[in-house]
Amino acid sequence: MKTRLSACVLALPLVMTTLTGCGMTDKDSGTTPSAGTSTSRDASDVMVKLSSGIYDLIGVKGRTSDSHPFVAECPGKDTKTYFRIFHWWSFYPASAKDLDVAMERLRTELPRHGWKIVTYGPDTSRNKNVNLTADNDQRKAGVNIVQMAKNDPPKLSLHVVSGCYQVPDGQEVEHF
Repeated sequence: MKTRLSACVLALPLVMTTLTGCGMTDKDSGTTPSAGTSTSRDASDVMVKLSSGIYDLIGVKGRTSDSHPFVAECPGKDTKTYFRIFHWWSFYPASAKDLDVAMERLRTELPRHGWKIVTYGPDTSRNKNVNLTADNDQRKAGVNIVQMAKNDPPKLSLHVVSGCYQVPDGQEVEHF
């Protein structure tokens, strides 16, 4: 458990940098792109639908973790009026052999559905987990998917993040 927690703590900055700093950025400013105007709840609903679309692309039987999107700050922006939505969830295939099939389907299907793969390949961990990071410029969102074949049980770990939203005039960010 301690090793698994340490690996997650070490991986979090990499995931955050990848999703918010490298691929899904405004081309001119080098910052997280604007995703438009929305309430936190409505933006959360959009993120659930986006995650559901990614789930549909997996194409193998399995189950998902019970997780919900959460609200986070936009770097360098007023925390009362700007926010991002994160949705972290896991997919556990019905059969361990289906893990490779699921990851390969995502690698081929995401680009067919508006996603641009930014990185793909093994990470530097002892397990050499396969990482896929993709951006969807139209939806102002990014996803990082880690294939954790040596976990018990094996799984895909998915981190979906939105661009920066601004709340409508007269409202404040609702945190959940």
